[in-house]
Amino acid sequence: MSDLITPTLVRLDADLGGEKTDVIRALARVVGEAGRAVDVDRLAEDALARETTSPTGLNGGIAIPHCRTAGVSEPTLAFARLQPTVDFGAKDGAADLVFLIAAPDGGEATHLQLLTKLARALVKPDFTTALREAATPEAAAAAIMDVVSPAPAAAAAPAASSAAPAASSSAAPEAPAAAGSLVAVTACPTGIAHTYMAAEALEAAARKAGVELQVETQGSAGSTPLDPQVIEQASAVIFAVDVGVRDRARFAGKPVVSSGVKRAIDDADAMIAEALRNAGDPNAPTVEAASGESASTGGALEETWGQRVRRVLMTGVSYMIPFVAAGGLLIALGFLLGGYDITNAYGTIMVDNTLFQLPDPSALGLEHVLLDSGLMAYLGALFFVLGKTAFVFFIPALAGYIAYAIADRPGIAPGFVAGGLAANVFGVANADGLGAPASGYLGAIVGGVLAGLLAHYLATRRTPAWLRGLMPVLVIPLVTSLVVGFLMIAVVNRPLGWVMDRLTDGLNSMGTGSAVLLGVVVGLMMAFDMGGPLNKVAYSVAVAGIGGAATLANGAPELKLMAAVMIAGMVPPLGLALATVLRPRLFNAAERENGKAAWLLGASFITEGAIPFAAADPLRVIPSIMLGSAVAGGLAEALSVGVRAPHGGIFVLFAVSNILGFLIALAVGTLVSAAMVVFLKSLGRDTAAA
Repeated sequence: MSDLITPTLVRLDADLGGEKTDVIRALARVVGEAGRAVDVDRLAEDALARETTSPTGLNGGIAIPHCRTAGVSEPTLAFARLQPTVDFGAKDGAADLVFLIAAPDGGEATHLQLLTKLARALVKPDFTTALREAATPEAAAAAIMDVVSPAPAAAAAPAASSAAPAASSSAAPEAPAAAGSLVAVTACPTGIAHTYMAAEALEAAARKAGVELQVETQGSAGSTPLDPQVIEQASAVIFAVDVGVRDRARFAGKPVVSSGVKRAIDDADAMIAEALRNAGDPNAPTVEAASGESASTGGALEETWGQRVRRVLMTGVSYMIPFVAAGGLLIALGFLLGGYDITNAYGTIMVDNTLFQLPDPSALGLEHVLLDSGLMAYLGALFFVLGKTAFVFFIPALAGYIAYAIADRPGIAPGFVAGGLAANVFGVANADGLGAPASGYLGAIVGGVLAGLLAHYLATRRTPAWLRGLMPVLVIPLVTSLVVGFLMIAVVNRPLGWVMDRLTDGLNSMGTGSAVLLGVVVGLMMAFDMGGPLNKVAYSVAVAGIGGAATLANGAPELKLMAAVMIAGMVPPLGLALATVLRPRLFNAAERENGKAAWLLGASFITEGAIPFAAADPLRVIPSIMLGSAVAGGLAEALSVGVRAPHGGIFVLFAVSNILGFLIALAVGTLVSAAMVVFLKSLGRDTAAA
C-alpha cells in the first residue's frame, strides 16, 4: 500500500480558484497527475456530490472534502494551503487548509483507519499550526504522515487517544462540580472524517473538564458498540450525528444532548458542559426508546413541527403497508385461483357451480379432490378469506402506529380502536341509531393523532407510586380508548365520512378525459417524494378504493386508479436504473450500484429505490421522474388498465386487466424519465465543464 500522501500531492500557497468546486476539481487533478487516480472526473464528481449533502468547511480555516469513489484504487490524500482562502461553508469564514480525502469503494478497514487518524488530528492546534508553517511540500507531507503512520498507541481505545487539547470556538463553559461518566455516539453520512473528528474533539473536551467519556464512532472503519455496563453507568449521553443512531434504544432513559457532528467539532466544550448539567436535571430531555427524540434537544436532530408530523405519519404508513401488501396479494391470488365471482367468502359460497363451506379443512383432503375436482376453486376462496381478513386491519394499523409514534406502546391499543371505528369494522351505530359512516384513512389519521396525543399527555402526568405500574398497561389504554372512541363515533366519523363519500362519488363519476387527468395527478404525487406523504396519500386513496374489490368489475375506476398509482410508482426507480445503463458516466459509483438494485425495486413497486439518486441531485432527478410518472399514470388511465392487487408490480400481472396497456404505460414512463434525467444531467455536466 502506498503512503496516504506524498510531496507530489501537496500544493502550498496555491491559487486553485475562487469557488470550492474549483478547488475540489483542481485537487482531483493533482491526484491524477500524481498517478493516484484511475478516473479523475469520477473522483471530482463524487467529492462534489458529497459536498452537496452538507458543507465540509470547519471552524479554524479547515475544509475536508471527501468521498468514497471508484476514481481511486487506494486511500489517497491531496493537501492544499490556499492563497487566497476559499469559502467551504464554515461559520467562522473561509478555509486556507484543504484536504481532499478519497477512499476507494469497498476499501479495507486498515485503509480507512488511516483516514480516521487524520480526521482526529485535524482538531489539534499543533498539527494545523505545523501545516501553516511548513516551508516545503516535503515538510507538509511528513507532518501529515506522522499522524497517520501506524503506531502501537493507535490500537488503544478511543478514550485513550492523544491528550492534546481540542480546538474550540469558545472557552470551556463552567461545568457543574458533580461530574460523572458520559458516553457519546458520533456518526456522519460518509463515515470517513467528521465522525472521528467529532469523537476526538469530545474526548479532548472531556479530559479538559476532568470527565470520563467513552465514544462509539459509527463510521466506515467499523464500529465497536459501547459495553452495556458502560452505558448503564453513564450519567448522560451525547449524540453528535448527522444520521440515525444505530441501536438507539440502548440509551433509553438517559439524559441526552443532541447535535450534528459539526457542533461537536467546533464547540465540544459546551456539549460536555451541557451533558453534565443535564445529568443532574430531572427535567432534561432524555432518549426515548421508540417514539423519537424530544424536539427540545436541539442540534441537527431537532425536529420542526413539519418534520415531526411527517415522522408520525410515515411511522403509521410503514406499519400499514404489510397489511395492505399481504392482504391485497392474497385477494389477488384468490381471484386468480377461484375467479372473480368470489363474494361473501365466509360461510357457504358457490364457485363454478360447486358449493363450498368455509372454513372446512377436510375439503383440502384427497377425497375432496377426487370427488369434485374443486381444490383450486376452494383454495381461491380460502386465499380470498385470508386476504380480506388481513385487509380489514390496514386502517386500524395506520391509526394504531400513528398513535405509537406519538406515545409509544400505551398509544397502540387506543390507536387501533380509533382505526377500527374509522373503518367501521363492526358496523358501529351513531347515537341517532344510524350506522356510522366509515371515515377511512382520513379518520384513521385523525383518530391516531388524537389517541397518541391523549396517551402521551396521560403518560407524562405525575402519578402516585402505586399507580405507575398500571398506567401504561391499563389506565392509559382504557381512558384513551373511551375518550377517543366516543370522539370518533360522535364527532369525527360523520364529517370525514361525508368527505370520503364525496371522493368516492367523484371518482365513480369521472369520464375518460378527467380520468386521464387524475392519472397524471397521482403520477406526479407518486414521484414527488418517493414514498413520502404525498406518495402515500395517492396510494392510500387507491387502496381504499379496491378494499371492496370482490364487487368491482374489471373496468371499475377504482381498479384503474390503482393501476395508475402502481405504474407511476414503479417508473422512478426503473427510469433511473435505465439512465445509469444508458449514460453511466453521468452517475457516481454509488449511484451506478444503486441503479442495479433499482431494477428489482422498481419492478416490485418500491418507489423508494429512487431516493438515493434524488438525494444526490434533486433539482435534476425529481422533475425527471415526476414527468415520467405523470405520463405513465395518464397512459394507464387512457388505456383503461386495471389492477386488483395493491402491491407487487410486475409480479401481479395475473391481477391486471389489459396487461399490454400496463406494459406500454410502464415502458413509456420509464423511457421518458430516463431520457429526461440524462438530458438534464448532460446539461449540468456541460455547464460545469465550460
